[in-house]
Amino acid sequence: METSKFFPSVEIPNEGCQKTLKNCNELLPTLPQSKAWWLDQLFQYQGFWIPSFGIRGSMLINDHFKPRSTDIIVATFPKCGTTWLRALVFSIINRNSFDFSDHPLRKANPQELVLFFEGYLHKYGSTSFVDGLPSPRLLSTHLPYSLFPTRMTDDTSACRFVYICRDPKDVFVSKWHFANKLRPKELPPLSLEEAFDLFCKGISEYGPFWDHGLGYWEASVESPKKVLFLKYEDVKKEPLGCVRKLAGFLGVPFTPEEENNETVAEIVKLCSFESLSNQNVNKSQTSSGERPVGNSDFFRKGEVGDWVNHLSPKMVEKLNQITEQKLNSRYWIQL
Repeated sequence: METSKFFPSVEIPNEGCQKTLKNCNELLPTLPQSKAWWLDQLFQYQGFWIPSFGIRGSMLINDHFKPRSTDIIVATFPKCGTTWLRALVFSIINRNSFDFSDHPLRKANPQELVLFFEGYLHKYGSTSFVDGLPSPRLLSTHLPYSLFPTRMTDDTSACRFVYICRDPKDVFVSKWHFANKLRPKELPPLSLEEAFDLFCKGISEYGPFWDHGLGYWEASVESPKKVLFLKYEDVKKEPLGCVRKLAGFLGVPFTPEEENNETVAEIVKLCSFESLSNQNVNKSQTSSGERPVGNSDFFRKGEVGDWVNHLSPKMVEKLNQITEQKLNSRYWIQL
């Protein structure tokens, strides 16, 4: 059974994993449910609206995953810059392994290079293939921080999380566009108004958005060496400084020699929206049963403030009010 050309093959789930999957299948029908934005029903699980595969992945992680001190978890709420952050972390960690002119990011989508943690665990029903990955393992997730086991989140674990957050107005617009790309053709498009109502109620994949971000932000305040919280807008505005900060957090700061030969600038250029979206591999619109979305669908605009082209003044006012109420004085998002 193959995962992809970048990851090892996996074995049949062992008895322990099979028991976890059985427990999950028994749990799902008992949970509150809501319609999803695209493919799967959403289930209210420990305070969040999670697709069934995310719950299965979370339960497998809690029951069976064995973290390493070198593990790096790239965490995002959907449509907050997931693909971009994966590319940045991958290129920083592997900067001495590849030449920029022949870099893996020129041949593969970041989704292929940084494994989608709960998605692969759900698909194969086992953690065995993750155990076989070399260190440092780069794992991407949409799961809330609170759903990870304490052996990954307490101060005794050196496992590190990198999280990027984005203005909820831009997140909503990007998520709405993405949802309509993924919805089956037999379903009508999801209207902006219906999606807006769901988003404001916190009902969206891995939502509520505000609770998701707040969990990682609070963890970054309590354990700044364990969780790095980045703002999408800051990375767009000051990419060089943010990439240096990210490298330092990951324990691989840039050397004076690398600064002199413009390694930082090369990484920023390689991972820019313009560069990634113009790679031939990311122009593909081909989808499959495993991933019903083409590589090109992960790249729309990548702009800050595109919400002005979609949201009415009343929508903007409502989202700003919810954000202020949810976050109180903790302004990690600039309205």
